[in-house]
Amino acid sequence: MAEIARRWQDNVAGRFYVDKECILCTLCHEIAPDNFRESEQADHDVVYKQPTNDQELSQCIEAMDSCPVEAIGDDGA
Repeated sequence: MAEIARRWQDNVAGRFYVDKECILCTLCHEIAPDNFRESEQADHDVVYKQPTNDQELSQCIEAMDSCPVEAIGDDGA
């Protein structure tokens, strides 16, 4: 389970985030390309845009549920 205290600082502010358990498998940005991408350091994924519609929200939830190391968190905000 992702921990907000371990979130990467390059995530945009908001509900979803990627924490330091990320192994850069790229699954999240395959599932939700409008919201996740590889970091500039190329060593983890980040949320670069929070979901703005129901489809993006659904994709972010699917990405979180599919993450093999549970590195995607949802703080519910």
